[in-house]
Amino acid sequence: MDDMAEIIQEFLVESHENLDQLDHDLVELEQDPGSRDLLSSVFRTIHTIKGTSGFLAFHQLESVTHVGENLLSRLRDGELAMTPRVTSGLLEMVDAVRSLLGDIERTGAEGDHDHSALIALLTALQEGKQAVAAEPPAVTTDDVQDDVEETPQTTEDVVEDAAEPDVVDEPVAEPTAEVEDVVVPDVAVEAPVEAPVETVAEAAVEAPVDAAADAPADVRRSAADSTIRVDVDLLDSLMNLVGELVLTRNQLVQRAATRKDPELLRTTHRLNLIAGELQEGVMKTRMQPIDTVWNKLPRVVRDLSVQLGKQVKVQMEGRDTELDKTILESVKDPLTHLVRNAVDHGIETPETRVAAGKPAEGTLTLRAFHEGGQVNIEICDDGAGIDPQRLRDRAVSRGILTPDAAARMTDREALGLIFAPGFSTAEKVTNVSGRGVGMDVVKTNIEKIGGLVDVHSEPGAGSTIRVKIPLTLAIIPALMISAGGNRYAMPQVNLLELVRIDGTQGTLVEDIQGTPVYRLRGRLLPLVSLREQLGLPEAEAGTTYIAVLQADDRQFGLVVDDINDTEEIVVKPLGKHLRHLGLFAGATIMGDGQVALILDAIALARGAGVLSDAAVQKADREAAERQAAHERSQLLLVGLGDGRQAALPLAHVDRLEEFPRERIERIGHQDVVQYRAGLLPLVHMDGVFGAHGSQGDEDAPVNVVVCDHRGVQVGFVVRQILDTVDAELSVRSRLDTGGHRGSAVINGKVTELVDMGRAVAGLDPAVFGDVPETVGV
Repeated sequence: MDDMAEIIQEFLVESHENLDQLDHDLVELEQDPGSRDLLSSVFRTIHTIKGTSGFLAFHQLESVTHVGENLLSRLRDGELAMTPRVTSGLLEMVDAVRSLLGDIERTGAEGDHDHSALIALLTALQEGKQAVAAEPPAVTTDDVQDDVEETPQTTEDVVEDAAEPDVVDEPVAEPTAEVEDVVVPDVAVEAPVEAPVETVAEAAVEAPVDAAADAPADVRRSAADSTIRVDVDLLDSLMNLVGELVLTRNQLVQRAATRKDPELLRTTHRLNLIAGELQEGVMKTRMQPIDTVWNKLPRVVRDLSVQLGKQVKVQMEGRDTELDKTILESVKDPLTHLVRNAVDHGIETPETRVAAGKPAEGTLTLRAFHEGGQVNIEICDDGAGIDPQRLRDRAVSRGILTPDAAARMTDREALGLIFAPGFSTAEKVTNVSGRGVGMDVVKTNIEKIGGLVDVHSEPGAGSTIRVKIPLTLAIIPALMISAGGNRYAMPQVNLLELVRIDGTQGTLVEDIQGTPVYRLRGRLLPLVSLREQLGLPEAEAGTTYIAVLQADDRQFGLVVDDINDTEEIVVKPLGKHLRHLGLFAGATIMGDGQVALILDAIALARGAGVLSDAAVQKADREAAERQAAHERSQLLLVGLGDGRQAALPLAHVDRLEEFPRERIERIGHQDVVQYRAGLLPLVHMDGVFGAHGSQGDEDAPVNVVVCDHRGVQVGFVVRQILDTVDAELSVRSRLDTGGHRGSAVINGKVTELVDMGRAVAGLDPAVFGDVPETVGV
């Protein structure tokens, strides 16, 4: 109901504006009957009102505008000529439409007015029956004029009537120029008979003032008067002026704080409040609901699903979530691409969905909400999801990653490959997808406005793309920090917390493979020195300040010289000579008049290698392993050729097998064995761990641990199968010779822990080609 009320309100506003234009156009058209532009404009306006009134079930309004549209159609086609009588008939139609709109606005309904006479008049004019049209079907303007002429029209008439004793309560008519053209309503004059002329005249000037004073206070404005259209450029200019006002306010507040002047402090405090309210008000004028972008997406989904032979319904949540108009324009194209991508790659065909036990119709959910000073937008589908291993394999086959780099990636990092330039898993190039462009552009455009994009997926269940963007780019809260004697601004949207480390706490900062990290609540936080990124010399030893930031869903600590205060800053673009400096997102003017550069958290993280450096990623994994050091793990212990011991996670073990050596066959460089109507690829653990011991009895069967890795069975060839244990890994070490998860003491013996993904990294990517394809990107 709220949505329908909003639609009706918009219809009323636009219709009132159009009717005012119609009055003007029809009068001009009477002077220039041959103007095709004016005729077309009038016809389009009436056609629009008729179509919308039919949709909203305003049948009287639809009937009146329908017959008027028919008349205009004949005029436009040259079948009728525009005459004064035709113009009068059309103007009467405009008045009727205006009256109906007024009733709708006041009561929500069209009322019970009878417009059959007007419809008959317009029908007669359409048929060219000027004689019939000339006969007024109801009270016309001429009749009204005749009635008016029978009543007193001047002040003199009113005075003469008032002088007669038997006519005291006659209505006072409109005064003429003698009372300075003041419009007087119909009010009864109750002056005594002997009242002088001046008294009566004075009562007839004062009456409107009293009537206005006694008018009810809750009189509502009309729909046309309650809104106003403003050019966007004017709003932008106003926003710039508010930004300058905020800068001036900051300067005054800073200066007033150093003066011992109570009156000045009160004045600046008042200015601060007013400027804040003005800023908020102007910001609201620029805010628009995200539905202005979303309302075009159902058509996009419908056309694409028909083209692809799919069935997709669209659900929207949070349609009223508001963003700055500039932000909204920036995310329109990225959101459209994400929606098309979800329909094309995510949601399956009806046959595939039914075979998988899903409804034939897929669901695409668009969700928006405010959180932490940002707008969160989610595009969710219940399609096939994304298989991280398939993304790794495709990245290796396309040459985007080496096999070793792909094996080291976590599932979350693998999902991020869909945003890599030139990456696509589509099997063929179509007019919808397959060229490997689009998702990288989406990420780039969102990051340009200070946003983040992330993907979460579950194979077989669907995917969710999350986009986080700021509410506005004009005025933002920021933390002021210092490095090398200069001040910089860090947008608070990237700030998580602040940490202060005294000199005595220096042991909390460690160095792992050349990367400094800070142990924050048991987790290793990579550190980035702002001085180092700016090319400044290192600071002297002492207190360390760390701003914990989040960029691209990864946390890191920015080491700065000092942390100052938070301020609302006005974002100014960098000049051409500074745009090549990638560490900065803009500049601002501080309260003391100095310029401060605005730092880009993502650029800082990338410049320091936080988002891609393997050493930092390994440090994170080791921290997680140490945090879980005292948790119990179920493991299968196996022996290697040189007497060492390794452990496989028992959760991945399917079966323990023995195969005669002669059953092992070779495909290229890969050993396989025929197993359960298929081929089982083999991984020799001695080779993985570099265990070059004795070869053992060549006639003895081969011990194979059959494991499930991402839906594909892989056989691990080991020297011995020792035992299964439920062990507490209390003694851990980073020492590693191939298992990639370090080592631990289990049952009194050093045991190397196996990372399944790393162990199978040497297999040919074709081994995983039989994995059912779940999604393409």
